[in-house]
Amino acid sequence: MQDALILMAHGSSDPHWRAPFERLAERLSERLSTPLRLAYMEICAPSLEATVAALAAEGVNRAEILPLFFAAGRHLRQDVPAQVEALGEAHPELQLTLLPPVGEHPAFVEALAAVVAERAGEHD
Repeated sequence: MQDALILMAHGSSDPHWRAPFERLAERLSERLSTPLRLAYMEICAPSLEATVAALAAEGVNRAEILPLFFAAGRHLRQDVPAQVEALGEAHPELQLTLLPPVGEHPAFVEALAAVVAERAGEHD
């Protein structure tokens, strides 16, 4: 069984906004053994729909979707689950799992605390 990880950001028409997400995906893909894709919920490409279709065409059987959001607002409580459900129906050979947003993971707090401590050290 082949697995994949989809990093899902909101999306923006501004390429400067997308650049940090693209760098993050590139750096993470170098560190992970699981195939990784970056997708956007709306506004820009690649869309979540196109990414899921491509993974299904590549023979991936299972993909986890990690929202690059701080918290679960309306998009993650309503819009994205509906997208994932529709994608599951369109690609029944691919098991999709929507993970909690990255901002809710305990390790995120630790990473943010390290950034804050580093910034505070610059002012000493």
